[in-house]
Amino acid sequence: MREVRRKIVELLMRGFCAPSIQRIAKELGVPASTVHYNIKKMEEEGIIKTYKAVFDYSKIDMGFCAYVLIRLSPEEYNNPERIASELAKYPQIESVDIITGDWEIIIKVRVKDQDEYYEFVKKVLSRPGIVRIKSLISLKQLKTEFIKNF
Repeated sequence: MREVRRKIVELLMRGFCAPSIQRIAKELGVPASTVHYNIKKMEEEGIIKTYKAVFDYSKIDMGFCAYVLIRLSPEEYNNPERIASELAKYPQIESVDIITGDWEIIIKVRVKDQDEYYEFVKKVLSRPGIVRIKSLISLKQLKTEFIKNF
């Protein structure tokens, strides 16, 4: 991927997107000013957190997707937010959730390929506080961000 495209993708992933007020107004059959006012109010109220693009990840060298179940050590069990917050800082991690059941955290990881995933596991997930992981590899994604991929 060309350097400019890579930089554009990085910005779009960080929320450098905006809704098309005119398009929404036309679809709803209401004035653009009504749409703009309501969007601004939802942003102020925290209903809308950001805007982002939805990618075909295989075309931007992020086609390998894994869901990783994480079990914490007994000393970290009472404060899963600490490790979850640390993990959320890595750009390869798309989502971090604290869950119930036999595992404490689940993360969604996106990288180029299995070699990059292996390095990610060694460098990021092999840390104090994490006693076990279980990787679930996505073979084919059919829907993401409320958009069907077929």
